[in-house]
Amino acid sequence: MASRVELSTFLEGVEKRAFKQAVYALRTDEAALDAVQDAMLKLSVSYADRPPAELPPLFQRILQNVIYDALRRQKVRNAWTTLLSSFTSGGDDDSDPLDTLTADSDAAHASTPHAQFERARTMAAIEREIARLPNRQREAFLLRYWEEMDISETAAAMGCSEGSVKTHCSRATQTLAAALKAKGIVL
Repeated sequence: MASRVELSTFLEGVEKRAFKQAVYALRTDEAALDAVQDAMLKLSVSYADRPPAELPPLFQRILQNVIYDALRRQKVRNAWTTLLSSFTSGGDDDSDPLDTLTADSDAAHASTPHAQFERARTMAAIEREIARLPNRQREAFLLRYWEEMDISETAAAMGCSEGSVKTHCSRATQTLAAALKAKGIVL
């Protein structure tokens, strides 16, 4: 059973990465923040009695379910908005929430302003390409490489087989590598 401190520490540690995952899927900071808060609340209320080792895959599964629910609501809302848009006039404020995200700077690598600029530009390109991945590929990629879950944990969090996780990760890394190489970014 996870103590309050263990649960709190886990949630603090996963907060920023979960927010980025939600932003990639939902495309707005507000919706992403709502999704992360909802997932954290659901984990705290329903699964606080679980051992600490079970929290990461449980949280990821809850977060993905909350994101899917939000995407379904957006789809319905957008259908109605599109149908009713002919009755209104006005501009559409399309802003990219990824523009507001900044890469963490590492003091050892932040030697010159040019190096900082290049690193920020590279991070922005990587984030844009991750956001363009299909949902399941992005989910598998983020769980495996950002959340550092193993294949079985990722499969449990995604509700699919380990083979599917491997396939999604492989396709995601190939797509990302090709897109970044086309932009002249070689990692």
